[in-house]
Amino acid sequence: MQYRILGKSGLRVSELALGTMTFGSDWGWGADKQNSKEQFDLFLENGGNFIDTANRYTEGTSESFIGEFMEGRRDKVVLATKYSLFTQKGDVNDGGNHRKNLVQSIEKSLNRLKTDFIDLLYLHAWDFTTGEQEVMYALEQLVRQGKVLHLGFSDTPAWVVSRCQTIAELRGWSSIIALQVEYSLLERTVERDLTPMAQHLNMGVVAWAPLAGGALTGKYLADLSAGRLKPESKRLDSRAVGIVTKLVEIAGQKNCSPAQAALAWLRQKSGLVIPLVGARNATQLKESIESFSIVLSEEEITSLNAISEIDYGFPHTFLASDAVKDVLFGGMYSKIKR
Repeated sequence: MQYRILGKSGLRVSELALGTMTFGSDWGWGADKQNSKEQFDLFLENGGNFIDTANRYTEGTSESFIGEFMEGRRDKVVLATKYSLFTQKGDVNDGGNHRKNLVQSIEKSLNRLKTDFIDLLYLHAWDFTTGEQEVMYALEQLVRQGKVLHLGFSDTPAWVVSRCQTIAELRGWSSIIALQVEYSLLERTVERDLTPMAQHLNMGVVAWAPLAGGALTGKYLADLSAGRLKPESKRLDSRAVGIVTKLVEIAGQKNCSPAQAALAWLRQKSGLVIPLVGARNATQLKESIESFSIVLSEEEITSLNAISEIDYGFPHTFLASDAVKDVLFGGMYSKIKR
């Protein structure tokens, strides 16, 4: 396992993050306690240190398991959790981005995790009812209290993250160092604004669903082809089938699994990206860890980029046109080193 500096911090995290939404069977699926511990131990034994959870994962069981698993080795773990999601349905202030919910949520998370501090706290999803100033000030207070070391945002529009980062910089508050987004060969729309913003503002990108819920393993192709499975989501539509078919072809040539090839594409796509992988058992996790031995050729990456290409829309395609470049640079665009 190699390591990366996360965003503009000095925090060193493994190039793979362990997602623990599968820790616990409270939602009718996932790993029991023994299987969860096997995954946790395997990850740390292979040099992994970046553990990702949230207050709501498996109704709090995920955090409770991790709290037990970390005993005696807390310092070896870079622990990330999230706030925003409700834990008590019907309680109007139990959920959301506001300060009251943040304070309630962090205290409960610290208790379940059996720790005094969180290495990285994410705002889980933007609620569009809480002001950016309130959010950043409330998060800053947790940092000053020593309960949180670093801040991240997840599932939030680029303009909101940019505004929050600007407020923090102007006030001299703690910066956002990580951005968590859905990112895979089947979901590349984050490339329009979110990942360019992260690169410009020096945030590390953590990609959830890097295997698109299992679609990029190729396991649905036969059922889709035979009509036994209906393409009810974009992960299973004709575009997805074309991408996965090409991925399976390349994986066969590389003598690796489609999942390993998909993770290799994501890592090589940009030096910013850290895949966040979840698993039902240690065998699945081991396959993801072993993906780091896979290196795609430039031709293979170009092929996957082409088949998964998205429409970047306005203003991106407009600004990338030769006509606009010509009027902006007076015919000198190709002569300017960038």
